Amino acid sequence: MSEHGEGHSESYQRIRSKKRLAEILEVATSFEQKAYEFYTSLIPKVSKRIRYLVEELAEEEKGHYEMFSGLASNPDIVALLRDEIETPVEDHKFSDHIHLPDLGENPDDQAILQYALSREDAAMKQYRDLADHTGPGAIHDLFEYLANEETKHKRELEAMYYEIVHSGGP
Repeated sequence: MSEHGEGHSESYQRIRSKKRLAEILEVATSFEQKAYEFYTSLIPKVSKRIRYLVEELAEEEKGHYEMFSGLASNPDIVALLRDEIETPVEDHKFSDHIHLPDLGENPDDQAILQYALSREDAAMKQYRDLADHTGPGAIHDLFEYLANEETKHKRELEAMYYEIVHSGGP
């Protein structure tokens, strides 16, 4: 058996699946900033029937961005920034949504809601995975809180999507 057998591959994948908390927070901060920019840019373009929802989402994502930005000065977190956290090997949920689509000047409500649902779903899963891979404490609580927040956003979007797409509008 070669030294690069199955066990080696498994160990390599486990090592590759670890990232420093600082890296994870940097990507998450960028994700939340892009979400805020995405929703804010849509506000003047969306129909009145979903404008309130897009405004709420923009404010909530801004709050998440500000929370991540404030972590750099939190002494409890600064001490943990070098810690490594196991992340899923398929850790691309955030990065897949950093680049925003061009929905044009008159975006369709259904297209907006579909993309927003995919963003919220990705965030929900990513934060849940991160919470599942951290021990008790501030970081776990942060990821758990954010997973719950994104789940709430997703439910709101699903209800709106159903109302608009399946019921013919509000």
